[in-house]
Amino acid sequence: MGRVKSFEQSGQSSGHSVRKQCRSGAWSGSTSGLARGFAQGNVVILPEKAAAEFMRFCHRNPKPCPLLAVSEPGAITLPMLAEDLDIRTDLPRYRVWIDGELVDEPIEVKGRWRDDLVTFALGCSFSFEEALLEAGVPVRNIIEGKNVSMYRTSIPCEPAGRFHGPLVVTMRPMPAAQAIRAIQITSRFPSVHGAPIHFGDPAAIGITDLGKPDFGDPVSVEAGDVPVFWACGVTPQAVIQSAKLDFVITHAPGAMLVTDIRNTELAAF
Repeated sequence: MGRVKSFEQSGQSSGHSVRKQCRSGAWSGSTSGLARGFAQGNVVILPEKAAAEFMRFCHRNPKPCPLLAVSEPGAITLPMLAEDLDIRTDLPRYRVWIDGELVDEPIEVKGRWRDDLVTFALGCSFSFEEALLEAGVPVRNIIEGKNVSMYRTSIPCEPAGRFHGPLVVTMRPMPAAQAIRAIQITSRFPSVHGAPIHFGDPAAIGITDLGKPDFGDPVSVEAGDVPVFWACGVTPQAVIQSAKLDFVITHAPGAMLVTDIRNTELAAF
């Protein structure tokens, strides 16, 4: 289990405790496998002048961008998701984008905060990993103590104004029989990406090499495994590069906002 196991053994087993460790700078790694039972979220923070347009993008692309919460301009809290939350410090790592270019990956963004910034929290597939594990479905990135593998695809998102770009997916390899079970399980969680968008041949969605993910870490693909692909909340980061907004903050891939919401609260049935 590597770094995930050591974190959990230190007693950091709730959303609040993970955020506390991030705020202090003690944790800056992947949140996959942390705070079992608590939902995680992708984060996009952008100027109010672009918020309505980005909201339309999310509504048109609910698989990669399932909305969990949206803040008021300048607010550093999301009370609908967590108590004692400071969105400027409580993620393990951030990304700062200027004119569509990635310029920094800090562990906090207090010095860059502005009163016109609006925070969007989007559902994350880490939230359904708990249900997969409980059903006996292997989650290779957790087993190997790695970040999940993420890839740009050849599938275009539905555009909204200046927001357009490719769908990004996460990939989890598993035996074929368990892939069918994974589809059944994750279909219960539409607010954290829901059922996969593809399984089988990666080339069918424009992925040429599973061993070279665009984000995250490569994981082992064993004999008899089928790669299963879910829409991913890193998609907005690919879109931001095309939109070339003057200023955006996002989570770093795999370094999510861990909330106080239980995963079971997100199940549709």
